[in-house]
Amino acid sequence: MNIIEAKQEIIHTIRAYLMKDETGAYRIPVEKQRPMLLMGPPGIGKTAIMEQIASELGINLVSYTITHHTRQSAIGLPFISKRDFGGEEYSVTEYTMSEIIAAVYEQIERSGIHEGILFLDEINCVSETLAPMMLQFLQYKTFGTHKVPDGFVIVTAGNPPEYNRSVRDFDIVTLDRVKRLDITADVEAWKRYAYQMGVHGAILAYLDIKKENFYIVKADLAGAQFVTARGWEDLSRIMTVYEEMGLPITRELVLQYLEDPEVARDFATYYALYQKYRTSYHVPEILAGQRPTDLHALVSAPFDEKLSLIGLLTDALGQDFRAYGEQVDIQRAVFTEMKKLRDALSSANAIDRNAHTAPAAPTAPAGNAADRQPEASGSSDALTSGNLQAQLAADHDAMVAELQRRQKAHLLSHRAERIERKVILALEELMHELSLARGDGTATTDEALYALAKQWFTKRESARKAAIEKTGADLTNAFDFLHDAFSDGQEIVIFLSNLNASSACLRFIRECGNDAYYQYNQFLLLRDQRSTLRAEAARMLEL
Repeated sequence: MNIIEAKQEIIHTIRAYLMKDETGAYRIPVEKQRPMLLMGPPGIGKTAIMEQIASELGINLVSYTITHHTRQSAIGLPFISKRDFGGEEYSVTEYTMSEIIAAVYEQIERSGIHEGILFLDEINCVSETLAPMMLQFLQYKTFGTHKVPDGFVIVTAGNPPEYNRSVRDFDIVTLDRVKRLDITADVEAWKRYAYQMGVHGAILAYLDIKKENFYIVKADLAGAQFVTARGWEDLSRIMTVYEEMGLPITRELVLQYLEDPEVARDFATYYALYQKYRTSYHVPEILAGQRPTDLHALVSAPFDEKLSLIGLLTDALGQDFRAYGEQVDIQRAVFTEMKKLRDALSSANAIDRNAHTAPAAPTAPAGNAADRQPEASGSSDALTSGNLQAQLAADHDAMVAELQRRQKAHLLSHRAERIERKVILALEELMHELSLARGDGTATTDEALYALAKQWFTKRESARKAAIEKTGADLTNAFDFLHDAFSDGQEIVIFLSNLNASSACLRFIRECGNDAYYQYNQFLLLRDQRSTLRAEAARMLEL
């Protein structure tokens, strides 16, 4: 299976393991919950999907690379204690708590969550002294005399022997106690993850052309040469920052991440072409509805060049789609804060709440959710300002404290942390504006400050709606341009496939809609149905 299928299977298994009956006992007894064993080549994202799974399920993740442990650090250190047996005292050997088990309990204390994943990577590469303990661990979920807490699901990972010389083969006794998932490198599955993570458009376009270079592991007289999914993602991150800094993307830089000289040279050459296409095709103008490109020349261009242009369009739109999702989530949180301020104002003024209905929280479609803004109090009683600002400051401080707690407990994905930070920055911006207004006398009552906060929120919402309109228009213009250039050829199919691989795009379409997308997607579905019917008719004629 590919990494996306493995992720879904792990999620299903964890949910099944954590399901309880009416008495509060696990439906599958803890001792019968087989640890999962992910077997696959290195660098395909096994650790990354564990982080995603823990974040999506809202549970803990404690991760260890088991090859870094000795027998002593894994099962604990021995010490002598006194025990009474049959009325006589004896000296017995006991063990301190395993470092790994202790880390699980520490994570429970930090997060306050009692369920999670204990992920042990490279489990088939353990040291010789630790190997005998693995069967006991996999069967009884214990290191030494200390047990993994109930509610923690064990997931392990290993590399096949062709990728690691220190691999130990599991015997049948061990394999009969695990749930094994064999994972293969799959560029199409990885692309779905890559679109979500904002992997550089040049990499995605290159891998559309050279799929065979997505994952390579080989050895020759020059030594090991390899290209992995991890390498592509890490290269993307450094490329993005280098571009922001105006630094060149050189073959030497690429080779630091893609440790295959031939692939590194090939991609570095392609990247130079990609940058040339970015300039010559004027993608921003295309998305704006202009036609700066000679369509006849484009039709006769090599297919690789067409794929590069499609990649440039997809990359530009992908940035807009991700920005849309981010702004929706930020604005929802800000909208919640606005409701709190309104409630604080109403409470301070003792307003008859029955006369003012609270607006509902934003709901799908999220693109228009914040139309329902909090209404200001109609009271004419002016209060001395202070209550509203105190509420805002208290909520801000609570949000900062919660962010710090979740960071310490490792409960935040990179995206979730970014969203929370931006919400905090938005509240700080509002606090600053209210402080200025109070200081210069522009707003001296809580009612006036709340009205100012509403104006601030409305301005943000107007900018967000304008961005939605622009993104929708850009998407429509991209379809129109590709149709003008290639009619209904395979280029449209490739473009649609790229869009459908992006969860950010699908969210935008689901929440905001786009007529051009619906039109072309329906057209392709009908074309696929016709192709299926023709193939079936041809098969029947052969009978």
